[in-house]
Amino acid sequence: MDEAVDLAVKRAPRQKRAVETYERILDVATRLLSEIGVERISTNLIAAEAGIKVPTLYRYFPNKYAVLMALGDRLMTRQNEIVVEWLARNEDDERPEALIEDFHFLLDRSIDATRAEPGALTIMLALRAVPRLQEVRLGSHRQITDAIADRIVPRLPGATRAELWPRIRLSVELGYAAVEMALEEPLVDAATVKRETANQIQAYWRGWLAEYLKR
Repeated sequence: MDEAVDLAVKRAPRQKRAVETYERILDVATRLLSEIGVERISTNLIAAEAGIKVPTLYRYFPNKYAVLMALGDRLMTRQNEIVVEWLARNEDDERPEALIEDFHFLLDRSIDATRAEPGALTIMLALRAVPRLQEVRLGSHRQITDAIADRIVPRLPGATRAELWPRIRLSVELGYAAVEMALEEPLVDAATVKRETANQIQAYWRGWLAEYLKR
């Protein structure tokens, strides 16, 4: 069992110089994570590469896992912004199926935005592989599931949140898995990943949406 570790940022930077130091720590940690992996990275190494003293790093992060969690939070926030954008595009369309008709947009934007984030794939893999960090990914995916459920449940008379939440949660997980695959699998081009994943999730949604629309 992995012992509990403090993952909270100690102090959110406010002054310009502090913000620059904070961001430099994260940028250096991203590079080191890609170069040497999560096991070999350390606060001492991050501080040395960032050109700061270790006590300066500890003003913000109590340990290396807190640094990695901040990287995960930053990436998840960017990805979640795409989902919010997707939901806003269909805000005035009352049809429950409106969202899945626009699912290609969601995958396109998610893959492009993730690819644009430095070290995104390495961070995603670390969030999945390190037990201490898995709650970052799970919490983010649950948050997105809640946001989609908030949109869908009121538009399906007779449907309960308890019924729909697992189906939406599965779709969210498939979507993020597709983003990860598009970034790490060179034998399948991103366009194919987008198309096939969108087609599968659309078919899945149409199946269970039909159950409720007939009621």
